[in-house]
Amino acid sequence: MSEPPIAEFAPPPAPGAEHHLALDFVNSAIALPGGQFVDLLGTPEAANRWLADHGLAPADAGLREMCTAQLRSLREHLRALFAARVDGLPALPAALSAVNDALTRAPTAALLHWDERSGPYRAAPHPVNEILDHALATLAANAADLLTGPDAERLTACGSTPCNRYLLRHGRRHWCSTRCGDRARAARAYARRGRTPHHG
Repeated sequence: MSEPPIAEFAPPPAPGAEHHLALDFVNSAIALPGGQFVDLLGTPEAANRWLADHGLAPADAGLREMCTAQLRSLREHLRALFAARVDGLPALPAALSAVNDALTRAPTAALLHWDERSGPYRAAPHPVNEILDHALATLAANAADLLTGPDAERLTACGSTPCNRYLLRHGRRHWCSTRCGDRARAARAYARRGRTPHHG
């Protein structure tokens, strides 16, 4: 029996995720109404699928639980940094060092090689065992670019409880999806109704 596709419970990517891979990454743990929780990196298979869908690993990379745990750990550190940026608080040193550690895992420079027939050429080392390091470095670099770039001003947390996703604000919209927007509006209307005195 195969597991049901989790993606069907997951809302569509949050605004900004199409330009910032890191936004999609931090949003891969999703709190849903009714105490449900969807983790798109919950199993090695799911994490492998997520990386493959985002062009960060071949579909048959064969991720192990240890690799998956490293991905989830980086995600938590990035969520902490996003939260700090949104709330205007200092970053947790552990989160910063985790991101910097991930950044330095993959060599960014294409190294010089020498082919005995065709001579010198440059190529970035990328053997199979470095797939995870490469993915972690790419995600960390993307997050660092987002946090230091012009879009950082628009980074915000979804304003609809229990949603825990981040998005780039567009105008006054503070929701990551229509579903969350509808839920927030319904909650507000319900709260207003509760406050009006009833005449009987």
